[in-house]
Amino acid sequence: MYLNLIQIAESFGVSESVVDGWIRDEGLPHTPDRGRLFFDRAQVAEWATKRGLAAKVGFLAPESSALGSSLRLGPLLRTGGIWRDVSAAEVPTVFESIVTALPGATPPVRQLLGQRLRAKGGVTMAPVGGGFALPHPSERITLGRDSGTVALLLLRDALPSADASPDGVPITRLCFFIASSPRGHLDLLGLLSRGLTRGPLRELILKGATDKEIFQAVDALDDRSSTVDAASPNGLKL
Repeated sequence: MYLNLIQIAESFGVSESVVDGWIRDEGLPHTPDRGRLFFDRAQVAEWATKRGLAAKVGFLAPESSALGSSLRLGPLLRTGGIWRDVSAAEVPTVFESIVTALPGATPPVRQLLGQRLRAKGGVTMAPVGGGFALPHPSERITLGRDSGTVALLLLRDALPSADASPDGVPITRLCFFIASSPRGHLDLLGLLSRGLTRGPLRELILKGATDKEIFQAVDALDDRSSTVDAASPNGLKL
């Protein structure tokens, strides 16, 4: 699994400039590619562990991460829905439709989110490999605790090459999400990146499973997450 600069910064809870410093001064493993930087998840995790920075949030979350048993993907996905046969050109319009139905948010907040999504660089298209990506608003605001959404978009054609995945597999499956808070954003990054990197949920999506089968797999993922010891440490102290 490859990560980009934004994903690395989010996972450690630091600014991108801090990550740049780690690259320059601490030998953080990275791969330059057409003017962008990509990071191998396993190499970064090993690098971080040697320095006492074993991240437990976001894309670097371990398999047994305790990201909070109260966070459940099932209700969030049922809110955002599963969108099938979406053309790449229609993706921005679908994102806006999802925002207009965002629960627990006032009309001005929905309008603000819509404006941010339409702005240049307003969406971070975070590839996780194998044709999957986790698009999300580049800027986050704190919503009510009952807000937030997750939507699965299954595309009929691949995204443009500008949004290409570092493993070379065209991106045709998107899991768009909006979290209720910065902390919730990190939690969702961890849960979704693990669920779409490997396991039953990923396999069901790849084989074209029904909505019912996908929801059942998400509910099972929630059940597994809820059994983790919530007393485990949740993040980094840098």
